[in-house]
Amino acid sequence: MKTNEVLKAWAGILAGRKPSLSIEITKECPLRCPGCYAFDAAHLGGETALRQLSDFKGSELVQKILAIVDREQPLHVSLVGGDPMVRYRELEALLPELESRGIHTQIVTSAFRVIPGAWKNYKRLNVVVSIDGLQPEHDERRKPATYERILKNIVDAKITIHSTITGNIASRPGYLEEFLRFWSARPEINKVWFSLFTPQIGATGPEILTQEQRVAVAEELLRLRPLYPILDMPEGLIREILSPPATPADCIFALTTGTISADLRTKITPCQFGGEPDCSQCGCIASMGLAAVGHHRVLGPLTAGHLFHASDRIGSSLRAMKRTFSKTSKEPETETFTILSN
Repeated sequence: MKTNEVLKAWAGILAGRKPSLSIEITKECPLRCPGCYAFDAAHLGGETALRQLSDFKGSELVQKILAIVDREQPLHVSLVGGDPMVRYRELEALLPELESRGIHTQIVTSAFRVIPGAWKNYKRLNVVVSIDGLQPEHDERRKPATYERILKNIVDAKITIHSTITGNIASRPGYLEEFLRFWSARPEINKVWFSLFTPQIGATGPEILTQEQRVAVAEELLRLRPLYPILDMPEGLIREILSPPATPADCIFALTTGTISADLRTKITPCQFGGEPDCSQCGCIASMGLAAVGHHRVLGPLTAGHLFHASDRIGSSLRAMKRTFSKTSKEPETETFTILSN
């Protein structure tokens, strides 16, 4: 982000607003991927599942999202789901509106549908395609969004690849390099991101990495960075994998991103995962990235994280004062999404 955008984000935090917003624009998805956090029973708190929510279509969806954006005034919006490409007609109407507002927009999809080539013309759009490893593993987990289908659907696009590393993947030497070698050869790919699988508290299973595997993955990513420039993960971000933020209250990403589900009312807390994510095993690239920024020293021992948390306390106090005033004056209270990338 440019300096003026950073200052704008800081001003928004001081005013009690979140600079980033994630919206699950649909509950629908043609896939049934194992380990998908959006359809995990805990995602919305355990009482309601994503597929049980109402959602919107057509111009109603477009106008409701724009109303939220105009109220919250984020600098960055992630459109997720479900799969947002289920609502591709609505996306065609939304994208020029968000671009005209100067908002950086991210669409996270499985690429089960063609990514329009014209989307390359948007200066503030990032299309992220989720890939679950190399073709044999991905095709098994992500049917019908197989490698063959994805490669056809991205032919005229410019995209970012995002892959979540599981314990199964981490146990196979050379796997990440083979993955990077394959996608580096594709002209449609701008960059590649990796996250680590983040479980809910108390969860078990082969997708969860051991501490030894986390260390090995971090070391491998550090080795691969200079060999594959397409790997868009700075050294500081990778090192955060070894010591993720201890709680949502320590996570700058969780504190700066508001997440709302498909009914456009339900807030997802404490972060995009919902439920009770095990922060000690978090591997979210957005969380690691902002943690690295937070550790950047500004002046002596003073870090960017110190400045953020102080600003957030001021903004939170202001929000509380506004709510109190709203209740005492009996005026309708303006909702602020207090908390989200795929």
